[in-house]
Amino acid sequence: MSFGSPYLLLCLLAIPPAVGGYVLLERRRRAAGAAWSSPALIPNMVSQPRRRRSIPAVLMLLGATLLLVGFARPQANFSSLKPGATIVFTLDVSGSMASKDIKPSRLAAAEAAIRQFVKTLPASYRVALVTFASDFSVPVAPTYDRPALLAALPPKTQLQASAIGDAVGEAVKVASRALVPTSAHTAQPPAAVLLLSDGGQNSGRLTLPQAAAAAKAAGVPVSALVLGTPGGSVTQLVNVSGTSKKFSEVTQVPVEPADVKALVAASGGTFLENAPAAALDTIVHSLAPRLVHDRQLREITIGLSAAALVLIAAGALLSGLWFRRLV
Repeated sequence: MSFGSPYLLLCLLAIPPAVGGYVLLERRRRAAGAAWSSPALIPNMVSQPRRRRSIPAVLMLLGATLLLVGFARPQANFSSLKPGATIVFTLDVSGSMASKDIKPSRLAAAEAAIRQFVKTLPASYRVALVTFASDFSVPVAPTYDRPALLAALPPKTQLQASAIGDAVGEAVKVASRALVPTSAHTAQPPAAVLLLSDGGQNSGRLTLPQAAAAAKAAGVPVSALVLGTPGGSVTQLVNVSGTSKKFSEVTQVPVEPADVKALVAASGGTFLENAPAAALDTIVHSLAPRLVHDRQLREITIGLSAAALVLIAAGALLSGLWFRRLV
């Protein structure tokens, strides 16, 4: 704690004389009582316990002390979380995410996880969205506008392959842009990528090890929620060549977590498989040690003065109720 006007602390020198004055006043009261009564009768005439007599005075003296300290404009350091920590959701919308081995479907489960996670995410966090199949897009750049991100979640999958490496590479770039410091001495809040996929890359230019290396170099951990089972499949309607007829074609799309798990381990993230949305909180917890706090010096004169007045009023009230006097 510091003081805006420290020289006013000299007012506290008035407290010891006030204490001495109260002690002398109490002695005079006792002497006056003894002058017109028998010492043997005094215990019968005292209606209040001896300890209780000092409580109002102590409260009023404490209040006066705080009030005098308030004259010196006390200031205290307060720490607040600096906004700007960023989570980049990277959502797989390739054809395999239509599999219903995870109810109601892999994509629907991933969307539900994002919605639940966003609800519990601290308000100081920004969110962004990258979607991908054979190619990727960034429908939502880092923002505090949660409804905008939720409105951009894709309603259905695309009949395309899965380029996980390219998507993660782009998500790392989005996160890295959020990490750019304003000056050489200004710390920035952290960023992380959350991949929601069923694993198994079969398209794209960037491999998963290359994406992991890019994430590690940028200081952006990639966490993942992998959804699906080994027995997953999707059913598609296929046109019969030269006719208007269609037939159903079933394609096996087993979950492939191994490569994604290696990506997560290499980048320093958290790996989850078919986990409930609540488990995603571990991603926020993993960022906690890297969060940046602002320290601000604020004057607390008003709060201290209010506490002082409460103590003085309480002391005066108790003295009036117990002894029918102010002091």
